[in-house]
Amino acid sequence: MAKNQKLELNWYNKNKSHKIEPRILIENPDLSYEKEFESNLFTINDKNIVSGNNLLIHGDNLLALKALEHEYANKIKSIYIDPPYNTGTAFDRYDDNLEHSTWLSLMKPRLESLRKLLKEDGIIFIQIDDNEQAYLKVLMDEIFGRANFLNMITVKMKNIAGASGGGEDKRLKKNVEYILAYTKNYQEYSWINNAYSYTELYELVTNYKEEGISWKYTSVMYDAGEKEYFCSTIDGGGSEIKIYKRNNPQFMSVKQAAIKDGISEKEAYYKYIDLIHTTAMPQSSIRPRVMDKLAELNYINNGLISIEYTPVSGKNKGENYEQFYKGNKYRLITWLKDVVETRNQEIVKKDLQGTYWDGINLNNLTKEGNVLFANGKKPEALIHRIIDMSTNPGDWVLDSFLGSGTTAAVAHKMNRKWIGIEMGTQAYDVAKIRLDRVIEGNDDGGITEIVDWKGGGGYKFYELAPTLIKEDNFGQTIINPEYNAEMLSAAVSKHEGYTYNPDSQIFWKQASNDNKSYLYVTTKHVNRDYLVSINSEMKEDEYLIIVCKSYDSNITSEFRNIEIKKIPQSLLNNCEFGVENYNLNIIHPPVYEEEDEIDD
Repeated sequence: MAKNQKLELNWYNKNKSHKIEPRILIENPDLSYEKEFESNLFTINDKNIVSGNNLLIHGDNLLALKALEHEYANKIKSIYIDPPYNTGTAFDRYDDNLEHSTWLSLMKPRLESLRKLLKEDGIIFIQIDDNEQAYLKVLMDEIFGRANFLNMITVKMKNIAGASGGGEDKRLKKNVEYILAYTKNYQEYSWINNAYSYTELYELVTNYKEEGISWKYTSVMYDAGEKEYFCSTIDGGGSEIKIYKRNNPQFMSVKQAAIKDGISEKEAYYKYIDLIHTTAMPQSSIRPRVMDKLAELNYINNGLISIEYTPVSGKNKGENYEQFYKGNKYRLITWLKDVVETRNQEIVKKDLQGTYWDGINLNNLTKEGNVLFANGKKPEALIHRIIDMSTNPGDWVLDSFLGSGTTAAVAHKMNRKWIGIEMGTQAYDVAKIRLDRVIEGNDDGGITEIVDWKGGGGYKFYELAPTLIKEDNFGQTIINPEYNAEMLSAAVSKHEGYTYNPDSQIFWKQASNDNKSYLYVTTKHVNRDYLVSINSEMKEDEYLIIVCKSYDSNITSEFRNIEIKKIPQSLLNNCEFGVENYNLNIIHPPVYEEEDEIDD
């Protein structure tokens, strides 16, 4: 095997590369939208971070990603994409081998661009079904590096009930999809939060009873008794552990408490949540020390004792912490409140999830966001979990296959900054409508209640600028007449890798890439007198590139700190101009006939 060979996936036309034109983005102020916050304001230094920073972009997503690279490279914390699944109906013409090659050719440059946008400690999630999952995994290994693979998550996305329907389909019905998770730099990345599933407490208790599973948290410490200091011992570090007798404690079952108070059992769980407990035999260094001390004093615990000490580790580190031990075996009382939490006025039991995610609410999914989007909409609860795991408030979230706008809607409600890209008309008549409702506070579905979303914030709506260079009626390359002077300067700046930020005082400082290097774009003819005038204003350590339509050829080497380029000739070799669509006739989302078994 040759030294430079590596494990990779090959396909027809894999190495056919495109020089993507770095278009500028033009805001459509009539479609941009913003509303001041009410009660959800998340601020940094008193600045609203969820307002006009957000971008909703209409256009081919490969061109849009290229447009974002200069300003947003290494800034995006979390990317979620739900690309077309390549089921055979997504293309105008279907051939098995050609289809795989076409799909991979569509994905490769997009993934390469997305990687550039991702922060070193960022993460990308790609949802896919089994048609291309294996191919995508190998492609991701090649682009992101196999060492940066985090997990493949299996998500239950469909409830299957009933018989097969005549056995005509040889394949099992699909009810799961997959999410590939990669980081840009494994050494830098760590999960922000774990993934949990949540079940309303009494619903869980009822399910346990119906399934014959033992539910341990059934006792209420109705009265902890009178506290009487008895003695002290020490922990492993020599710190004091105070031991107390508890005189006349009162215990009863949850059911007894409900009867006593004349309330339902569910109401009793909610009323006594801080006092409901079970007992356990813990593996700890504290309990044996307490038992040894009491044995030394010939004390037999037939009731209840409590201890107070200051843990040196764990979640109660550094705090005065109280524990209770019950009976002569010193069983530790463990509290239900420590394994539940309150969400939207409900007490829920949370359970750590691994790489199989079940329990995502799929009911009424078509109504989420109050917009219709057949077959392609993902649950807000799923995106909420992903964003919660991978970001903090204020981080950037991106979705370049935005569809109905779920990712942007969830990111907005969670006070994350977001960028959404969608090429279809759904950018106008689905995603925008949904996001406007979120901002108005009129979206009452999805995660709205969970995060207590009230409305506010905004976004700017952008269109991709037309191609910069085109041919005239005589076949000559010219600057697109649709470009005005400001658009031209911004576009050329992006091509040259400069940030367009005109100086209001010095006309030739239109763009810069550091504090000393500048770019100036002009449609004027540049002669020696013009350069002398500019050079007289320049500091010795400043450098300027002038891009113009024409200039005197004898002045190119006279000024050591000024370089002159001609447009469009200076741009022609940079990229492909005039390409408006890199989507290869793909339809998103895939549209299936009613009899199809595939549910995307």
